[in-house]
Amino acid sequence: MKPDGTRVSFIKSFCCAFKGIFYVLKHERNFKIMLALAVLAVVIALLLGFDALGWIVTFILIGLVLAGELFNSAIETLVDLVSPEYNTMAGRTKDICAGAVLVLSIISLLIELILIVRALFF
Repeated sequence: MKPDGTRVSFIKSFCCAFKGIFYVLKHERNFKIMLALAVLAVVIALLLGFDALGWIVTFILIGLVLAGELFNSAIETLVDLVSPEYNTMAGRTKDICAGAVLVLSIISLLIELILIVRALFF
């Protein structure tokens, strides 16, 4: 909802979502790295001829990691807004969010490696 209580149009909400994605893409190095790795995963999947299940899993993993980084960036921005000066709890919050993305990334990498081994040897 807008500050005046009216609803944002459906199309406008998509525009806002893309604005957020483009902001993170422009300003967050880790998002760019993850996007490059996502492209690499798609190229590898193409080269190895992944089956439908492999593609589904690959795209779910890419979506989870990128969405995790978007959430992380949003939470970091909010923490910076409410606590512009250094604060131990604010730092801990940001570290925990970064840890969540790291866990998602590691698990996604391991699953993708299993898919690659499956495509190469089975």
